[in-house]
Amino acid sequence: MTENTHKNIQASMEQDHLSLPLPQEIFEQIEEESTRAGGEWSEPAEYDTAVGRTMFDLPTSEDNTVTVLLPRDDIHQAPSQALVRIRSVSDSRRYLGIVVAGPFAEPDGLRGDAPIMITTAVRGGIFMPRYHGRIQVELLGEEVGDVLIPPRLRPLPNSPVFVLDTDETSRTLRLDGDIPLGVPVGYEEISAAIPSDKKSVLPRHVGILGTTGGGKSTTVSSLINSFQQTGIATIVIDTEGEYTEIYQPTQDHTMLTALEKRGKKARGVGNVSVYHLVGRETTCPEKRRTRAFSLQFSQLSPYLVMGMLELNDAQQQRYQKAYDIAKRILWAMKIFPTNEEEKRQVFELDEMESGYPKMTVEHMYDVVRACGELAAGEKELDDFAAADHRFYSRDFRQQRGEVVAVLKRENTEQLTHPTSWRVIQGKLGQLIRLKIFDNPQAGPLTYKNLTLPGHVSIIDLSDTDSPQINNFVIAEFLRGLLEAQNENYRETTAHSETAQRRTMIIIEEAHEFLSAERIKQMPFLYQQVARIARRGRKRWLGMVFVTQLPQHLPDEVLGLVNNYILHKIGDANVISRLKRSLGVVDDSLWSRLPNLAPGQALVAMSSFTRPLLINIDPTSCKLRMVE
Repeated sequence: MTENTHKNIQASMEQDHLSLPLPQEIFEQIEEESTRAGGEWSEPAEYDTAVGRTMFDLPTSEDNTVTVLLPRDDIHQAPSQALVRIRSVSDSRRYLGIVVAGPFAEPDGLRGDAPIMITTAVRGGIFMPRYHGRIQVELLGEEVGDVLIPPRLRPLPNSPVFVLDTDETSRTLRLDGDIPLGVPVGYEEISAAIPSDKKSVLPRHVGILGTTGGGKSTTVSSLINSFQQTGIATIVIDTEGEYTEIYQPTQDHTMLTALEKRGKKARGVGNVSVYHLVGRETTCPEKRRTRAFSLQFSQLSPYLVMGMLELNDAQQQRYQKAYDIAKRILWAMKIFPTNEEEKRQVFELDEMESGYPKMTVEHMYDVVRACGELAAGEKELDDFAAADHRFYSRDFRQQRGEVVAVLKRENTEQLTHPTSWRVIQGKLGQLIRLKIFDNPQAGPLTYKNLTLPGHVSIIDLSDTDSPQINNFVIAEFLRGLLEAQNENYRETTAHSETAQRRTMIIIEEAHEFLSAERIKQMPFLYQQVARIARRGRKRWLGMVFVTQLPQHLPDEVLGLVNNYILHKIGDANVISRLKRSLGVVDDSLWSRLPNLAPGQALVAMSSFTRPLLINIDPTSCKLRMVE
């Protein structure tokens, strides 16, 4: 028996008012019994460096989670999201887990709301019992060699628990990559990042969701910067003109302070160009970076146009009739096709993907107007051949005879319902007045150039003031970029030494483009986006959907997304829908989503082992709507 043990026994007895000294024989007897029992107790070697022990299961225990108790001095060693290893001593199994709740401080031998503690607090006492820590650990798997497999059993009680060091934690969570996101909550020395060169991550599409003020713009601008530095071509559909100055370093005091804390400097994004629709302004102050563009009506699928114009069934039938007539007129006038190769293109044309080559909105307007006048009995066919009849299209004015000849072959006597024709005419007239289609003052964009490695293209739609125009632009961009990426892929396949061009499209205010109501009215729009999303994954064309109103995004769109960055979301219905899409997120993280601070996000990436709560890195570039 050690001298300290002797003193402790004597002190305990004196505390119990047994002031008489014990005979030496008693201590010798106790020491003899202790020796026969194995000597003074010491912690087994397998518990060395352990921060806690697993506890017994209770009727309220849940599958795949275990309760761990921690000594008072080790409470702060196992913060939320910390990775731990559990060595089940009795059966020699090893488990890997993550702290999903706690650490909580609990009194030794008492409930936290015990009456003695409440009474002491009310009466102004300072008595506080000793306490320990408690955490809840979710099992990630059982370690078999270097492989992590789903756990078939649970760790036994009294198994030691060890906290993984920084390097092993980063490897286990698979946080390595060249696109940094931020610092996981609970890990000051670890940076969470994703790889830019794996098809299993970014091309599988990203959703950045959250309410206003949650930090979405900071996340988006940081991603743009990282995409550019890693050689990814980035196209941003900017409906508010928020990113048109990201080539400048941030001047925001809050961001500068946060950057300094992270050991980073303010810097603008390199290789930025800003594009705007012809006749519309841009918020970019450096005009040398800007360029106007127009859309090509011939590139838009007729089914997409009918959906965008919100035509009913009767109007759609007449639009398709006019579309067929316009194609025959262009053929007869030798506008398209003009040779055998172009004739082959006509027969291979997929109108679900694209429109008829060289057809303009003026061509369609003239045909619809003529059909409407014929249906109303206002004109005869020969009237359209007269010189005083005005066609909007110069092509039709120059070859009136061909137009009339085609109309005569179309049995126009059966045209009916002039009201439907006039509705279509009015809507096409609105498109003409917008002057955004086939405008000679601004040509179309060269999508091949937009996919150049490391090039950042900001499509500034802040001056359109029309969701319909924005949707036309987005639909045309998605189609054009997929076509360009298909060509890039063919070149890479044909020339193995050519590196695959990687492209990301960021769609701000995605709820305006793909709302549940819009998809219901225009199912073809969603079908087109879904086709682009599926094909783009194989061609390294990824999409990022950004919205402050995730409740307006339908389940169909959420089904296209495999990676999520979720900022503060308070809508319980939205969280419930996201739970169905992201079943791998534990309830403890969902419960924190409504109360996330600005700049925090729940991040679920396909490269991560599991979703994590992350403090997103501050942006180093300038945002117009923030500063």
